[in-house]
Amino acid sequence: MDLRKEYPRSVHEKMLGLVQLPRTIDKAKAVVHGNVGEYNYDCPMDQGLFEFLGVTGEELLDVVRTAKSDGEIEERLAPIVRKKSPAEIERWNGDWLSHRPEGRSFEGFLAVRSRVAPDREDVVTWPDLLDLDEKRDVPVRVGV
Repeated sequence: MDLRKEYPRSVHEKMLGLVQLPRTIDKAKAVVHGNVGEYNYDCPMDQGLFEFLGVTGEELLDVVRTAKSDGEIEERLAPIVRKKSPAEIERWNGDWLSHRPEGRSFEGFLAVRSRVAPDREDVVTWPDLLDLDEKRDVPVRVGV
């Protein structure tokens, strides 16, 4: 994965039923290969995932670094994810995708949104804003 030339997967994409995980893995792969570009591994969004799973960024990085394939990465992460019930995962996914930034995060969010999509006041979450920034379609939301 060369994040200098391509985007990581969307926050919305799932692996083992969990949003954010594929994107974080893409960034970890890029770190391992030295081509993370402008992306930040172990950023606050990644840290939220790590906290939910009860792992550190370095532990996930070690899985990616030592795995021989994408299948092996998923296989090694499955027991960690299975410690969470389907209800916990569903709740976390929903909260994760709908959480609105606050404080300094909100200020940064507004700065990015004004650059990327100044006409999209309906975009109120980082997952949607990141998708817009990475040229993915984001449906217009009414009444947000």
